[in-house]
Amino acid sequence: MVSQVNGLNREAVEALVRRALYNYLPDVRTDRNERTEIEVPSAPRLVVNISARHIHLNQEALEILFGKGSELTVQKELYQEGAFAAEQTVTLFGPRKQMIANVRILGPLRDHCQVELAFTEARFLGIDAPVRHSGHIEGTPGCYMVGPAGGLELEQGVIRAARHVHMLPSEAKYYGVQKGDLMRLVVESEQGGVLEGILCRVSDKERLEVHLDTDEGNGLDLVHASKVYLEK
Repeated sequence: MVSQVNGLNREAVEALVRRALYNYLPDVRTDRNERTEIEVPSAPRLVVNISARHIHLNQEALEILFGKGSELTVQKELYQEGAFAAEQTVTLFGPRKQMIANVRILGPLRDHCQVELAFTEARFLGIDAPVRHSGHIEGTPGCYMVGPAGGLELEQGVIRAARHVHMLPSEAKYYGVQKGDLMRLVVESEQGGVLEGILCRVSDKERLEVHLDTDEGNGLDLVHASKVYLEK
């Protein structure tokens, strides 16, 4: 005998509960119920990483800093397809004559130069670095960088990278978002919290990953987080 609850049988009630759970807690895994033929998709595997200070260069800048015909040497592959940390590093100088040594270059090379720092790092150098999406460097401050073969003064390109999430179109569909939408990241830890304004970057080449800078990650004790999830 199938029990009834306010005119609904038990199977229907269970299906409604599963649907409510999916709507309000999308990162909870639920499986298909064969009896009701209702299928709730599993949450994609979310990776959240701290993106430490780094530099993107073009070929011209690379050759000024490391010599004619220089190429980047891969030290470590990164999570996003095709991205890598290079063996090469440079030293940054700001207007306060302070310096940060061994700043890693990330590859592959780009058509412009961009320096990504956390707020405390930019402040240490005396640079008022604005929060910008990657590649949007117009009107940003510059800095001076030195490599083993020479020095280079950037007129612009120093930013604090806007927090963002990479995702595939199928993952964007799961979360109900589109390219350019903003989400929020919830971090559960002893010093956890919520970060608003996570920019969605969607393409067929992305892997689901949130990028935070060192100030943001350390402030939320991300390393010791017990749970992280995205909300629309």
